Amino acid sequence: MPPESPPSLGDGAKIVIVTDAWHPQVNGVVRTLSTTTAELQDMGHAVELITPETFTTLPLPGYASIRLAVMPGREVARRLDAFSPDAIHIATEGPLGQAAHRYCRQRGLPFTTAFHTQFPEYIRARMPLPLDWSYAYLRRFHAHAERTLVPTPSQRDALAARGFRHLRIWPRGVDTRVFKPGDKGFLAGERPLMINVGRVAVEKNLEAFLSLDLPGSKVVVGDGPDRARLEKRFPQALFVGEKFGDELARHVAAADVMVFPSLTDTFGLVMLEAMACGVPVAAFPVTGPVDVVQNGRTGVLDSDLAAAVRGALRLDPADCVAYARAHSWRRCTQTFVANLAPIPRLVH
Repeated sequence: MPPESPPSLGDGAKIVIVTDAWHPQVNGVVRTLSTTTAELQDMGHAVELITPETFTTLPLPGYASIRLAVMPGREVARRLDAFSPDAIHIATEGPLGQAAHRYCRQRGLPFTTAFHTQFPEYIRARMPLPLDWSYAYLRRFHAHAERTLVPTPSQRDALAARGFRHLRIWPRGVDTRVFKPGDKGFLAGERPLMINVGRVAVEKNLEAFLSLDLPGSKVVVGDGPDRARLEKRFPQALFVGEKFGDELARHVAAADVMVFPSLTDTFGLVMLEAMACGVPVAAFPVTGPVDVVQNGRTGVLDSDLAAAVRGALRLDPADCVAYARAHSWRRCTQTFVANLAPIPRLVH
C-alpha cells in the first residue's frame, strides 16, 4: 500500500531548518537549503535557520572549509524555544543536527530529517572504516524522524535495503532564469570542451574524468582539498576555482558536455543545471545520475566514461533544456512542505 499522506502545515507556518552545512561551503546541500529557504519565504512561511554561522566552530580535520559547531546544545534549545516552530527539519547529522535531535526527543516533538550526503562512502574514501558501522549510526539517527527525505528513488531504495524507514522523496530543482544556454565562446580551448563542477575532493572521483584519453579540453570548476594535487598531476586541465550565480552559469553553458564521474552523490544538482544550459551529461550508471539523467536523451550513462562522453556529445541540447525546465524549485519546495511533521500547538 502507498504511504499515508502526512498532516499538512497551514499557511504562514513557522519552520526551523537545522543544518551543519552552510555558507561559505559550496555544495549541492547548501544550494538546496538556500534556495528552499527563499522559496519558503516567498510562499509566506517564516523560516528560522540554525547554521554554524552563529556558533563557535572548529574545522573538520582534513577539510578546513567545513566548520562544525562546538557544544551547541544549549543555544540550539534556546533558539528553538524562542521561535516556537510549527515544524522542525533537521537537514544534517553533525553537531547542530544532533543537538536539535536531542531537543525534539526530550520534548516528544515530531521532526523530519534528510539524507543529503552518502557520508559512509565519503569516510571510506579517506579511511578504512567499514560501511556497515557508519550506516548503523545514520540508521539510528534517522530512525526517530517522522520522515526522512531523500532526493531520488534509487537513494530511497538503497537506504531501505540498509534498514532505513519512513523514507520520502524530496526532489531537486533548477533556476532556469540563471542556468540557460549561453555563449560557447565564453571559454577558449580545443573542442569538445568537457567540464566538471563541484568539490575538488577524493569522493568526487575526478581522476576518472581527468584521466580520460579523449580529444578536446577539460575544465574543472570548484575548489577543495585535492585541487593542488590534481592540478600538479593533470597540468593540461584548466582549474578555474569556485564560480557562483551568473558566472557559474556562463562557464557551464560554454561547455559541450558535463562529465560527472562521482560514484557517491545522492543527486548531483550540477547535472540538472548543465541540462538547463543545454549541456548533456556523461556519467556512470549509479545512484544520482540514474535518477537525474534521461539516458540517451539528456545524457549518457555508461561504465565506460569515455564512451559516455562520446555518446553525450551526439545528443540534442534542446532536449536537455526542455527536461530541466520541468523541474522548478517551487514544485520541489511544495513537496518539502507537504512532508514536514507539524508540531501540535498544544505542546507550545
